[in-house]
Amino acid sequence: MDGKFLIIAIPLVAGYLLDLLLGDPRWLPHPVRLFGNIISKGEELLNTGRYKLLKGALLTILLCLLVFSCFYFTQHCLLNISSAAYYIFASIFVFYGLANKSLLQEGKEVFDTLQHQSLDAGRKRLSWIVGRQTAALNENQVRTAVFETLSENLSDGVIAPLFYYAVGGVPAMMTYKMLNTLDSMIGYKSERYFYFGKFAARLDDVANFIPARLTALLMVLVTFSKRGLVYIFRYGHQHASPNSGYPEAALAGILQCRFGGPNTYHGQVVVKPYIGDTPRDIAHDELKKVVYVNHAVTLVTVCMILLSSLL
Repeated sequence: MDGKFLIIAIPLVAGYLLDLLLGDPRWLPHPVRLFGNIISKGEELLNTGRYKLLKGALLTILLCLLVFSCFYFTQHCLLNISSAAYYIFASIFVFYGLANKSLLQEGKEVFDTLQHQSLDAGRKRLSWIVGRQTAALNENQVRTAVFETLSENLSDGVIAPLFYYAVGGVPAMMTYKMLNTLDSMIGYKSERYFYFGKFAARLDDVANFIPARLTALLMVLVTFSKRGLVYIFRYGHQHASPNSGYPEAALAGILQCRFGGPNTYHGQVVVKPYIGDTPRDIAHDELKKVVYVNHAVTLVTVCMILLSSLL
C-alpha cells in the first residue's frame, strides 16, 4: 500500500477510534489546556496600555506559528527516525484534536440531569458548556441550548480539525486547535478583549468558513433532509456569527424546530434572529437523532479524507 496513504490513514483511523472509545477523560493531560495556559500568560503580559489590537494580533500569529513549527519538525524527525514512533505520535494528536464523544457526553449529561434530577440542576449542568446565562431558562430552552451547542461544536470541535488534518496533517490540525482556543478565550466583544482579541476572532472566522458550511451540508446529507437544506440557505447567514448559523440552521431544519432568539450573556440581553419557523417543545428522545447526526457526519468526513488520500 502507498506510503503516503498510510501516513495519513493510520493516524486518522487510530485517532478517530480512540475518540470513539475514550472521549476526553478529565484525568488525561490535554494540549488544549496547555494552549490555554500559554494564552492566559500572553494575554496577562500584553493586554495592557496602547496598541492592544497589534499586540493581540502578534500573540495570535506567534502562537499559531509556534504550534505549527513544533509539530511540523517533530513529525519530520519522527518520520526519519521511526515510522512506528510517527504513527503513535500522530495518532495521539489526532485523538486530541477530535472532541465528538466528549461533546455528545456533555449534551447527554445535561438532558439526563434535566430528566432525572431537576430544572435547576439541568440549568447548572448546561452552564458548564455554554456562554449564556442559564438561571432563568425553562426546560425547552435548556434542551434547545444543548442542540445549538452540539451543532455548532460539531463544526468547531470535529469537522474543522479533520478538515485541517486533510489539508496539512497534525501540524495544521493542532494549529487550528490553538487558533480556536485563542478565539474561545480572547475573541469576545467585551471591553477587556474588544481590541486585543479582534484579530484572533476574525482569523478564526476565516478558518471556519469552509468547515462550517461543509458540516451543514453533511448534516443534511446523512439525514436526507430537504428541509435542512432549505434552512441552510434561508437562515444560515442570519446568525451573528458568519459560520455558526449554518450547522444550527441545518439541525433546526432536520428536527423542524426553532433555534436562536434573545439570550442573556454577562448580564446583557442579546437579541439574536430566530433560526427556523416552528417553535415547539423538544422531547428528551430527540437527542438520539442528534447523536446519530454527529457520529454519521464525523464518519463520512473520515471516509472522505481516506478516499481523497488515495487519489
